Amino acid sequence: MTSCRICGGRLHEFGDFGTQPLSSGFLEPDYIGDEYFFRLALGVCASCSMVQLMEEVPRHLMFNGHYPYLSSGSSVMRRHFERTARHFLETELTSPDHFAVELGCNDGIMLKTLAEAGVRHLGVEPSKSVADIARRLGIRVATEFFQESTATEIRETEGPAQLIYAANTVCHIPYLDSIFRGVDTLLATDGVFVFEDPYLADIIEKTAYDQMYDEHFYFFSVTSVAAMAKRFGFELVNAERLPVHGGEVRYTIAREGRRTPDPSVAELLAQEETAQLTHLDTLKTFFRNVEQSRDDLVTLLKKLKAEGRSVVGYGATAKSATVANYCGVGPDLVSFVSDTTPNKQGRLTPGSHIPVRPREAFEDPYPDYALLFAWNHAEEIIAKETRFREAGGRWILYIPHVHVV
Repeated sequence: MTSCRICGGRLHEFGDFGTQPLSSGFLEPDYIGDEYFFRLALGVCASCSMVQLMEEVPRHLMFNGHYPYLSSGSSVMRRHFERTARHFLETELTSPDHFAVELGCNDGIMLKTLAEAGVRHLGVEPSKSVADIARRLGIRVATEFFQESTATEIRETEGPAQLIYAANTVCHIPYLDSIFRGVDTLLATDGVFVFEDPYLADIIEKTAYDQMYDEHFYFFSVTSVAAMAKRFGFELVNAERLPVHGGEVRYTIAREGRRTPDPSVAELLAQEETAQLTHLDTLKTFFRNVEQSRDDLVTLLKKLKAEGRSVVGYGATAKSATVANYCGVGPDLVSFVSDTTPNKQGRLTPGSHIPVRPREAFEDPYPDYALLFAWNHAEEIIAKETRFREAGGRWILYIPHVHVV
């Protein structure tokens, strides 16, 4: 693409990760055939400042009946979504008549708290495997992609929504024009559209380049979200930084003139302008830091191999696909990846073809080093894996720079 998917402005490319596989495309060990690859390159819009991928991956290839990610897989995220739901119960969902919709509800971990409180709700989740888990919790779920036509159907049967919420979902959707038309159709006059996604400032500050993979199409800043909301007839009225997933922002959008913007919006806009966050030079500097991080990681892994040290990966995350394939890390440098997700175990990582083994393999025996792909849960994981440390094991992290713990 050469033009912005939001406003049609000119895109300036600033980084290229080369060919990448589907980040959730874990392979059977005897797989013979062609994997789907695409060019993972990044651009910034000269008009609205939106950072985005230069090539779109068809949505049905990423979000389907075998989608492996579970929102409830981390205790930190379970607590986060429970707190989020309770916040909405106190601030937005205060009437028995209020209706809440979650886009990309995954396994229903947020809606579960709303359902238990008696809130009328609906999850919209295109991946059948995780939607079925939510249904077993008693969550009402529509298994489809949210867009303008979906919103019309929901409005006709359920009435307007006081809250439309999404976590780590809106940045996945290239066709945001249809999303906002859907929000316009479904949202109550005084309702809010709230979404939280990885924050560009945190990605740049931490050189967290593994946040950039097929599922993440947009990389939001407060500047670009404010411009996007205005373009579609809405207004950004709150922006709250969150510590989860390596740094996110929760954006609250309302119909123009319906709410008084919180000072947080102006404060973050000013910070981004001072930092020149979405300027092309800033983004080019970020990518030079990415290249340095890649070189440092490969040098360390090759050094450990030459010394006869054992190295395994920890956490077969979607974002590890970018690291492994961009850095050329395969089973020659990382013998396997330990992961607790049953439908990833016994498979090979996409593109790099590193075997994925159960958590029990991690301690049978413990390796000398563990490359922590799930770095955004580092505190939780390192606190849990005390026996690894006691056995002399060391963690390799590559965020915010390559280092050994």
